[in-house]
Amino acid sequence: MKATEILMEEHRVIERVLNALERAAQRAAAGEHVRPAFFINAALFIKNFADGCHHRKEEGVLFKAMNEAGMPVEGGPIAVMLAEHEQGRAFTREMRAAAEMWEKGDRSALQAVVQNALGYVALLRQHIHKEDNILFPLAGRVIPTERYEAVTEAFERVEHEETGEGVHEKYLALAEVLEKESQQNA
Repeated sequence: MKATEILMEEHRVIERVLNALERAAQRAAAGEHVRPAFFINAALFIKNFADGCHHRKEEGVLFKAMNEAGMPVEGGPIAVMLAEHEQGRAFTREMRAAAEMWEKGDRSALQAVVQNALGYVALLRQHIHKEDNILFPLAGRVIPTERYEAVTEAFERVEHEETGEGVHEKYLALAEVLEKESQQNA
């Protein structure tokens, strides 16, 4: 499997969580019961799967290979992706912090939870679209064919050595839990 196909498969998992997060945020904004812990768990998924595993592969392997093949990191598509990764991290930190305040009884934090959750969802949907339709095809054109296998092998190292054995599976299971919880009482 090509490296970009692995990333696109992970995008489909992330999109499932984006759908669940959007549903939960909309329900919470409408006054329906949603546990603050839902948003804390979503932040854990984002931090450890979307960012800790998926973005680590992009930033630490794919973008480096594209740069080595002549694509600049500054001022081009890679710079845009890196900036959006940072923006996503900020949304996630703020959502989690607000959810923790809400969990401790501060109902006024609910608005910040909803705003940051929906901001993250909107950002990531367009980000994924750009990667799937622009950046990944570009990677296929600029990275030499003989280098592509090394990129895929480096992804495996990230997933099993750097991220940790079983972490990927743990967060796939969490994605399923978040999906189910976001649909309860809906």
